Amino acid sequence: KEEMGLENHVYSPAYRSQDIEELAEICDHIVFNSKAQLKRYADKVKNVSIGVRINPECSTQEGHAIYDPCAPGSRMGIRACDFDDEIAGMVDGLHFHTLCEQNSDDLETTLKSVEEKFSKWLPQMKWLNMGGGHHITRPGYDIARLEKCIEAAKEEWKVDIYLEPGEAWALNAGFFLTTVLDVLQNGDTRLAILDGSAACHMPDVLEMPYRPPLLGAGEPGENAVTVRLGGPTCLSGDVIGDYSFQKPLAYGDLLMFGDMAIYTTCKNNTFNGMPLPDIWLRHGDETMERLTDFGYEDFKGRLGHRRKSE
Repeated sequence: KEEMGLENHVYSPAYRSQDIEELAEICDHIVFNSKAQLKRYADKVKNVSIGVRINPECSTQEGHAIYDPCAPGSRMGIRACDFDDEIAGMVDGLHFHTLCEQNSDDLETTLKSVEEKFSKWLPQMKWLNMGGGHHITRPGYDIARLEKCIEAAKEEWKVDIYLEPGEAWALNAGFFLTTVLDVLQNGDTRLAILDGSAACHMPDVLEMPYRPPLLGAGEPGENAVTVRLGGPTCLSGDVIGDYSFQKPLAYGDLLMFGDMAIYTTCKNNTFNGMPLPDIWLRHGDETMERLTDFGYEDFKGRLGHRRKSE
């Protein structure tokens, strides 16, 4: 609200009672996840456009169920069998978010399921939010199919359409620079310890899992020397991955990881006392501007502290 000055939307699987009144003041759309939450807080958000998240029960993802809101037992959204006229009468819009780094053919598939399961209530709505996961800036993304999906929904249900392609706005942007602190060997495995950490600086590497691109490096075995890259924390699993190089790494070598401006940045932490990586801005004339100066106080402040009594 402070930074954008535009429409501000919020969704949570569950809201706390002490937060809801403030959210109603600073948000234009509030999306609830269940009928119980909707009924509990509806009177407190009367001046806001209210929506509910739906679960189309249409899985289009391959790989990790952790990123599939339509997986069996998902806590995200209301299924059609649990939706009813009372819910529809209390809201202005419906929201679904089922995609993750996917093309518009999967959106088209999802919309068919949304129509099949929720067509009874869609004409009553003012808006439909199609969520995120749309990789609209990726080479080869089918923009024409996306436009077709949007126009079809607008024509069929007479609703305003919202998209949340957050990652796509910063796709393949941002670099993370890290230095080799040590090189060692464990049996047949070559290792390098960096001053960058998967656990602290790119936790999505461990959560997804995700293998970030590294300038000048290849897949394991692709080049002459394969090295396992890890961080300096006490976590045994603080491993970024195996990469191959034309020659062995050495102390002081600088490595540049790409695609670091999305989840990597927002998930940084100071586990084990690791410093946060400073952020620099490269201007069009290639001059560099330092935007942050993280230090000990940032680490101390994140945990909170009490002054010793005199």
